[in-house]
Amino acid sequence: MKALVDTNIIIDALTGREPFRETAEKIFMFAANQIEDLYITASSATDIYYLMRKHMHSSDQAKNAISKLFELFYILDVTSEDCRQALLLDIKDYEDAVVSYCAVRNQIDYIVTRNIKDYKESKIKAVLPDEFIRLVSGEESPGV
Repeated sequence: MKALVDTNIIIDALTGREPFRETAEKIFMFAANQIEDLYITASSATDIYYLMRKHMHSSDQAKNAISKLFELFYILDVTSEDCRQALLLDIKDYEDAVVSYCAVRNQIDYIVTRNIKDYKESKIKAVLPDEFIRLVSGEESPGV
């Protein structure tokens, strides 16, 4: 199974943001143990760096966090075609539309996000972190 993990989940884990920390950390463990193929987009990586630098008040610490992130997650390139095609999608948030189209192009199975309402029109199913954990654990069938 291939899943694209949205920026909000990554930030939840890296900053210990409650009440989302525990499920986000479980997803990180799936990546660390190579249980599933987990991805972030290159554009998310820049957003994550920016947010981590603000949170940590240190460029060096933020770079270290991003470096470790790159060891756990595959990085999907965001192409000019992704950006153009995202404009044609019926997804209101442009950033989410880019993520959705990038996921389609890369044949991703799920987008893991706390923001599923914004992916309602996505061709790739968006799932909440808890739902993704149940899917990986075999507690839920993919059609649910």
